[in-house]
Amino acid sequence: MARDSLRDGHGRLIEDLRLSVTDRCNLRCAYCMPAEGLPWLAREEVLSFEELARVVALLAQMGVVDVRLTGGEPLVRRDLPVLVAMLRRIGELRELSLTTNGLLLERDAPALVAAGVDRFNVSLDSVDRERYAELTRRDALPRVMCGLRRLAEVGCPGPIKVNAVALRGYTEREVLPLAEFARQGRFEVRFIEFMPLDADRAWQRERVLTGAEVRAAIDAVHPLVEEPREPSATARTFRFADGRGRIGFVNPVSEPFCGDCNRIRLTADGHLRTCLFSLNETDLRTPLRAGADDDELEQIVRAAVWRKELKHRVDEPGFIQPERTMSAIGG
Repeated sequence: MARDSLRDGHGRLIEDLRLSVTDRCNLRCAYCMPAEGLPWLAREEVLSFEELARVVALLAQMGVVDVRLTGGEPLVRRDLPVLVAMLRRIGELRELSLTTNGLLLERDAPALVAAGVDRFNVSLDSVDRERYAELTRRDALPRVMCGLRRLAEVGCPGPIKVNAVALRGYTEREVLPLAEFARQGRFEVRFIEFMPLDADRAWQRERVLTGAEVRAAIDAVHPLVEEPREPSATARTFRFADGRGRIGFVNPVSEPFCGDCNRIRLTADGHLRTCLFSLNETDLRTPLRAGADDDELEQIVRAAVWRKELKHRVDEPGFIQPERTMSAIGG
C-alpha cells in the first residue's frame, strides 16, 4: 500500500536509505578504527533479514526508492545475497546498491549481481600494495583488485565506483595513480574528504585534504570538465577532457551538500539516524520486536524524520563528534 511521502521539517523529500547490515569489518583502516578493532554488537542485537526487509518495505511505501547496503563490511554478513533478493522483491524500490571494501567480492560478486544489486562502491585508498597495507593494516590489495575484476566480468548493471578517503599527509601521493586507474575506463574513482567519525577521535581539520586540492592536482595533468550535479547527489563529478573516464569528489567538510539531503540511515541494531553526524537516534528495534504494527512504526519514523537536522555543522565552532563511529553507523 502507498503511504504519504516522507518529508522532514525543512520540506526535504526523503528517498534514500543507507542500511547497515553489520558493524563488523575485516579491515582496520586508520581513519576508521583502532588496530585492535572495536567491540562488536552481539548477534541478538542485530536485526534479522526479515526485520530489515520489513522496515525497508515500510519506508518504500513512504517514498524511499534507493537503498544502499553498508556496514561495517556488509559482505561479512552471512548469506547477504539472500537479503538482497528479499529487498529486490519490494516493488517500490528503484535502485539497490552496496558499499564494500572488496575483500570478499571475488567470492560474492556473481551471487550479489544475480540477486539484484544494481551498483557497487568499492573502497580503495591506494593502488600500491605497501601503501594500501599501511593504511588498512592488512596486506589485502591483491584480493581487492581480483574482486574488482570479477565484478566487472559478471556484468554489474550500473557503474562501479571506487572510493578513496582523502587524508593530508597520505593521499597526495595516491592522487595521480588513482586518476590513472580511473582513466582505464572500467571504474569511476571518487575522493571523499576525511570526516570526524574515526574511533580514535584523532580527526583534525588540518588532516582533511580537500576535494578542491585533489581536483587541482589532477586537472594540472589531465584536464577535467565538470558535469551537472544531480539533485541530492553527494558527489561533484567530472569527466576527463579527452574522454577517458570520469572522476568524482565528495566534499562534506569543505563544500557541504546538506541543503537537498534526501538520506536517512538505519544502523545494524535498528536505530534510525537522520544524519551521519546525528547526536540522537530513534530506536526501531524495540517497538519492532514488541509487536508494533506498520502504522505504529510509521508514526515513529515520521516523528524522527521531521526533526532531521538542517545541516551537519562539521566545519563550524562547537561541532560535537557523534558517539558512534562510521563502522557502527553505516556509511
